[in-house]
Amino acid sequence: MFWLAISRQVLAASAGVRPLSETLIDRIYECAFAPEHWPGVFDELAKIADARGGYLFTANRKVINWTASASLQLGMQAFVAGDFYTRTSRPARALASGHAGFLRDYDVFTDEELAADPIYRDLLWPAGLGWCAATAIRLPTGDELFLCVEREHARGPVEATAIEQLDALRPHLARSALMAARLQLERVRAASAMLASIGLPALVFDRAGRVLVANELLERPSDHVHWRAQARFALKDSKADALLRRAMETLQADGAGSNRSFPVRGPDAQVALIAHVVPIRRSARDLFSQSVGVLILMPAKTPQAPSVELVQSLFDLTAAEARVARSLTMGQTVDEIASENGVSSHTVRTQVRGVLEKTGSRRQADVIALLGGIGALGR
Repeated sequence: MFWLAISRQVLAASAGVRPLSETLIDRIYECAFAPEHWPGVFDELAKIADARGGYLFTANRKVINWTASASLQLGMQAFVAGDFYTRTSRPARALASGHAGFLRDYDVFTDEELAADPIYRDLLWPAGLGWCAATAIRLPTGDELFLCVEREHARGPVEATAIEQLDALRPHLARSALMAARLQLERVRAASAMLASIGLPALVFDRAGRVLVANELLERPSDHVHWRAQARFALKDSKADALLRRAMETLQADGAGSNRSFPVRGPDAQVALIAHVVPIRRSARDLFSQSVGVLILMPAKTPQAPSVELVQSLFDLTAAEARVARSLTMGQTVDEIASENGVSSHTVRTQVRGVLEKTGSRRQADVIALLGGIGALGR
């Protein structure tokens, strides 16, 4: 068996194809559970193609999320900032080809088309790049995934032998991505169930305002929510619904231009609920998530401080941030919190800024309203 294994390696080397690294395959599957390992995998893929680095992004009309080798981080930032995903035809051509493998530039472009395409003309060529090996994968979330290694332009097109090696790894890359997407959907369902278990009617929505999952407390017949076709929803209170739409728009732009906590009135025109639109930030979502935010509807009640553990788990806060958030809800000032915990007021203000960002709030009063309602229902 030893000599058979050696002979296979010799035959593979003579054919210009190195045997697959079991370690690399293990690392690819590890990325399904720990996305922070993708850049290291890209570096290994780049070595196969003698490329500068690699990157991966998921998109659905616009870029959702991406990760890249350290050498291509600035390039990907420029790719997103310059809206190159909608300007270049590279991703569309890769998808249209229907090819279940890696493609080279000349597989989908002519010389004239390369020169006219903005991503080559305005981004890659000025950076000394311009030859790639790329593959496209459709995910069950409805997103499109693109994985690419970029080579120096002076080096010339990627060789067929490198494409063959990358193609051998593509099934593993695809399975890891699909596994990550499935896991993310399960996380969304679990988060919704957790909210229901503590008495919070809630739903998770995507960039288009469609409901990904709603817990049973919100799915019951309601005086406050319209359930519409194609997994869409609206608040029956038209003024509250307008505020909801603006809040959802700012979530997608990562902005803070609208109020994300607002009253919802019932049929009698009295305030019956407080709506909270909570963003799912990058720290709480991975590359394969469609979810953008959570809508929580809570009866208007006297604020009560929830437990530190509950606050921390709901909003992905650090333990220190969760303690500060709870203290604010109990009516303490920044100076009082600092004195009680033996830290500076500057430290507490920094932690307050973290709480505001992660809860999608603009003011401390919004945090108090949000967590106060959770505390009342939790009790």
